[in-house]
Amino acid sequence: MKKVEKLNKGLSGRITIPADKSISHRAVMLSSIANGFCTIENFSGGADCKSTVELFKQLGVDIFYSDEKTLRIFSNGILHSNTDFECTCGNSGTTMRLVTGILASRFFKSTLTGDESLSLRPMQRIIEPLMLMGADIESTEGHAPLIIHGKGLKGIKYHSDIASAQVKSSVLLAGLRAQGVTTYVEPYISRNHTELMLDYLGADITSDGNSVTVWSSELEAKDITIVGDISSAAFFIVAGLLVSDSDFIIENVGINPTRTGILDIVSRMGASVELLNEHVVSGEPVADIHVQYCENLKACIIEGDDIPRLIDELPIIAVLASQAEGETVVKNAEDLRNKESDRIKCLVSGLSSIGVDIEETEDGFIVRGKTQLEGGVEVESYRDHRLAMSFYVAGLLCKKEIAVRSFEWINISFPEFEKLMYNLICND
Repeated sequence: MKKVEKLNKGLSGRITIPADKSISHRAVMLSSIANGFCTIENFSGGADCKSTVELFKQLGVDIFYSDEKTLRIFSNGILHSNTDFECTCGNSGTTMRLVTGILASRFFKSTLTGDESLSLRPMQRIIEPLMLMGADIESTEGHAPLIIHGKGLKGIKYHSDIASAQVKSSVLLAGLRAQGVTTYVEPYISRNHTELMLDYLGADITSDGNSVTVWSSELEAKDITIVGDISSAAFFIVAGLLVSDSDFIIENVGINPTRTGILDIVSRMGASVELLNEHVVSGEPVADIHVQYCENLKACIIEGDDIPRLIDELPIIAVLASQAEGETVVKNAEDLRNKESDRIKCLVSGLSSIGVDIEETEDGFIVRGKTQLEGGVEVESYRDHRLAMSFYVAGLLCKKEIAVRSFEWINISFPEFEKLMYNLICND
């Protein structure tokens, strides 16, 4: 249980945002199937990324920490298992979905399990294209555990009905060892960290609009530095815009265009954040972000190709919308129901309990602002890290103290959250 009370002073100072979780996962995975030795710097400390590390250790990859944020990896690119391989992915959907694409072409039997939450999340979306490539995968009605009988694969051209970086990545990783050409087409461009890192490590890969094509490729290990996570920065961006007199800088934030939907929405709602010190690290664009309080926010519509670029930020955007004049409508976000919780239903329930005028819809939600948040209640996080942190930020605005249940689930993605928020609150 975490208690949060209204802030009576602005947030100020400088913080360095932790490593991007999505990129950290991919750095370990791709380095583990590449040839050679590499160093991964600024690796995420989240539990999900540690699940990926442990999985590849069990597959015979030489991985060790030289300090808490630096990994050393040596691999010959050939994963092996002397017996049937079985491993838990914990709570990490990224681990399960992407690794399935890797293991589908490895000639041994693998079983991937997860915790209760992960076992409820849909896996048919990766099973379908992988089986079209020739994969042999068993599931329980499209859910974990997944039993993968590794075999030779063939390239396909796959048209996806959804924009999902995890599905796309699973197919592309399978395509690295498939006969022929593998092309993935999606309705909107989802985050492209896999494509950028594959290109950085020497894969034969091209992108053309919503289409990505990969040929059978060997990867060569290179050192990788992970940029900061814009999904984690989003909680601080929103807090800074909403808490009076706030003025601070967030350092080392990844600004990949497939992930910066939060910045576009902030601009659309009448606020602005300034990007400083823009540069590129290991193929990814990065900058420092200057955030200042904004008194006059206005509502907007969020839909269509907005959604893949800010799907993880929608809970905290709902908090932002509660302080914007007018009706903010979120559409085409039905995939929120397939996250660590049904994020639409759980978000609406939690925010309604503290006074937000929010309505659930089939594929999103409607927030009517500007609203004085009351608080004075306990809010259930539903063991969902992004909901827990969103409710925390909302608590900074409430007239009365709130308590967020199961707040410790933030460790899944962002164990440094409280420390960084404390730094901004207490900076003089």
